[in-house]
Amino acid sequence: MTAEVRPLSILIAALGGEGGGVLSQWIVAAAARCGFPAQSTSIPGVAQRTGATTYYLEIMPVPAPELGGRRPVMALMPGIGDVDLLLATELAEATRQIALGFVTPDRTHVVASLARSYIMPEKMAMADGRLDDTRLAALVARHARASLFLDLEALAYESGAMVNAIMLGALAGTGMLTIPIETFAAVIAEGSRAADANLRGFRAGLAAAQRGQSEMPRSPTKRWRLGTADLATVEAEAATLPESLRPLVIEGIRRLAHYQDADYAWDYVERVKRAVAIDAAAGAGGKLAQAAARHLALRMSFEDVIRVAQVKSDPARLARIRIELGAASGDPVRVVEYFKPGIDELCSILPPALARRILALAERRGWLGRVYWGMHIKTHTVAGYLRLKALAALRRYRRKTHRFQAEQREIETWLAAIADAAALSPPLALEIAECANLIKGYGDTWKRGMANYRAIFEHVVRPALARRLPVAIAADAVANARTAALADPDGVRFGATLADIEKRTVLQVAE
Repeated sequence: MTAEVRPLSILIAALGGEGGGVLSQWIVAAAARCGFPAQSTSIPGVAQRTGATTYYLEIMPVPAPELGGRRPVMALMPGIGDVDLLLATELAEATRQIALGFVTPDRTHVVASLARSYIMPEKMAMADGRLDDTRLAALVARHARASLFLDLEALAYESGAMVNAIMLGALAGTGMLTIPIETFAAVIAEGSRAADANLRGFRAGLAAAQRGQSEMPRSPTKRWRLGTADLATVEAEAATLPESLRPLVIEGIRRLAHYQDADYAWDYVERVKRAVAIDAAAGAGGKLAQAAARHLALRMSFEDVIRVAQVKSDPARLARIRIELGAASGDPVRVVEYFKPGIDELCSILPPALARRILALAERRGWLGRVYWGMHIKTHTVAGYLRLKALAALRRYRRKTHRFQAEQREIETWLAAIADAAALSPPLALEIAECANLIKGYGDTWKRGMANYRAIFEHVVRPALARRLPVAIAADAVANARTAALADPDGVRFGATLADIEKRTVLQVAE
């Protein structure tokens, strides 16, 4: 009888920061509690959302003592047409596994999330390049033996857990594994970090799967159309966040609504929710969410040319100048603004394609950092004031500018690094969040801070996340590099600190 039994093969496709590795560990641990031989392997994904990290597991659904001393031979990688169950935390990733041949109508059951994290071709399209979620779900259903679609992201927000806990509950709810539900729960409860939140997520996913009714994907439209959100609605959404976080988030909402609009403030709240989920899963006690929320508000209100014009033309600023000068109501006051924009500042407000061409040409000619235009704008005159107001009015087109899109990519990379670090060490994740403190100001100040920030990411953060730097010292290494960058405007101490960290990284790899 046992000769006819074969291992059950499970393929997990998860994005960075969603805890796919922890999910596979939970499954293997639950199988071990039941005495089932199990094996798991992983294949890392790549950056910039071009692919997920996949985890492959095989579980022999027969206790080892009943195998008569024989040990099952298990594969290290999935075979085409040989996958029994696919778990996908993102809808497009489920279709990617279909294209690879791992999902077949005669064998594969699919549990997929309706959540979307847009892939690079979708983001790079000049128009709306997003894939149709309804067609993606229909493609999965057509190629799978059975399919279950759940909004794992929504369930994670409601339960305050990470997606991996929701997915484990959904897996238990399918009944495909002969592992008792209590065993899965016991494995989660053994974890010293965020066990309560993970159990809530597990039960939410279990209940959703046991209902057995797939949710319908939303149409591929934004939750808000530009210009339709209002500040009161966004502030009301902040009430769903932890109470200790709300005052900070309310200030961030108001700042970003003034900086751009209420839709942009809504984007801020959505990002803060992600930080809250990461904090809960890591058991960071709210510190990580606080730091991320504070720095998010500042990073999202970066000081571009449009922002500078907006601040300098603010009537409140002009009134403050008169008060500081002690000018009476009828006294004339002359205000002259001094600007010295370079090529990169001017390109920051251009469309990305045009900006990239100009910057490439300027770099080839050696103009970057050397060519500037001195400007004196007399804002006490009608003509001077209107020049600033016209530049500030470009705010409505800011989303289409080169600088805006570059900043959003940087922010998402930063959030992804925080999520990945939280799975290794909450102190490391907190130090990575605090690295945003290096990015501030405008012009040369911003360039110097951003250069230091990127250097820390390249020489410290990425080696730490890749485990080339021991986790035990990674948080201190990031903190030391950040402190050196803030304390040393000339970069001598900062360079020496990075060199010392790199030396320790090389020694670790050699060992």
